[in-house]
Amino acid sequence: MKLTREHLADLAVGAAFLGTGGGGDPYVGRLMVQQCLDEGCEVELIDPKDLSNDCLVIPTAMMGAPTVLMEKIPSGDEAVASLRRLEKRLGRKAAYTMPIEIGGINSTIPLVVGARLGLPIVDADGMGRAFPFLEMETFGVYGVSGSPMAVSNEWGDCALIEAVDNRQMEWLSRAVAIRMGGCAYIAEYAMSGAEVKRTAIPNTLTLAIRIGEVLRKAREEHRNPIEALLGFLPSTLYRYGRVIFKGKIVDVMRETKAGFTIGRALIDGITPFSSQMEIEIQNENLIARQDGKVRAIVPDLISIMNTETAEPITSENLRYGQRVTVVAVSVPELMRTPEALDVFGPACFGLKEPFTSIEEID
Repeated sequence: MKLTREHLADLAVGAAFLGTGGGGDPYVGRLMVQQCLDEGCEVELIDPKDLSNDCLVIPTAMMGAPTVLMEKIPSGDEAVASLRRLEKRLGRKAAYTMPIEIGGINSTIPLVVGARLGLPIVDADGMGRAFPFLEMETFGVYGVSGSPMAVSNEWGDCALIEAVDNRQMEWLSRAVAIRMGGCAYIAEYAMSGAEVKRTAIPNTLTLAIRIGEVLRKAREEHRNPIEALLGFLPSTLYRYGRVIFKGKIVDVMRETKAGFTIGRALIDGITPFSSQMEIEIQNENLIARQDGKVRAIVPDLISIMNTETAEPITSENLRYGQRVTVVAVSVPELMRTPEALDVFGPACFGLKEPFTSIEEID
């Protein structure tokens, strides 16, 4: 599948929804890919099932605080430099690149890399959403090493990280990203086509495009976009979603700390949700509590959407007074296994509440 300009707007919306508030502003990434297309480059997606087992896939991404990205917009050369440095370290050329997560700008950074280098992009990722830590990948959960990895900035600096495990890789590279100004661009989790098929969440780029398309067409046809989206999800790996709250944002507390956007949002409800919801944020929306009771919790998706337009709102764009609808969505089963919850379940974020699927929560 070759992407066109028409796909990009839908992709940006769908990636923001799946990103659960994190992953960076997808509008920036959309403009970067659009520029590549305007320059005559091609962006080609390949289904993971069509990969040869022995090909080399090198995922590329941005890491750091989404709030920093708003003031330090990338050129696109940074992630290309990281991929080239990792190729040099491995002594092999990549046949493909791929997202590490489907949220926000990280759905589009690999598209820019692929367009500039003439590499197809694998239609899959390692989070099925966005997470704040690099070890929180289905790749790593099921046995792929994130190291060696390359970290680059806009000035041409590049660091090579070789860590004993994926958590140590995250810890070391986060310090580098902070030194590079709070966000940096990476290549990591180099793997074979066989490993992609075994560990990645498939077809999430095309899913993001479809989500954006469903929302857009519903608006054009004067139907309820959120109801249309919830009706679409059962045909996907995400299977189930529901509205868990509606209201007005009355407070947003947010700071950039240790390379992350940390905070919470308070939402006063409107009928029939005549109470208050608090959403905790670490780049992404981690837990939603209504009057202290858990309504959804990581790794399930918690997406805050503009009630009037059904546009997903990223964490750095939350503002007082916004009328919002909070939607919870189940993640693929690959992300709910005991092995997966050991890596990106609630306890990994310091949350005391255990994981309970949204299907089981009243």
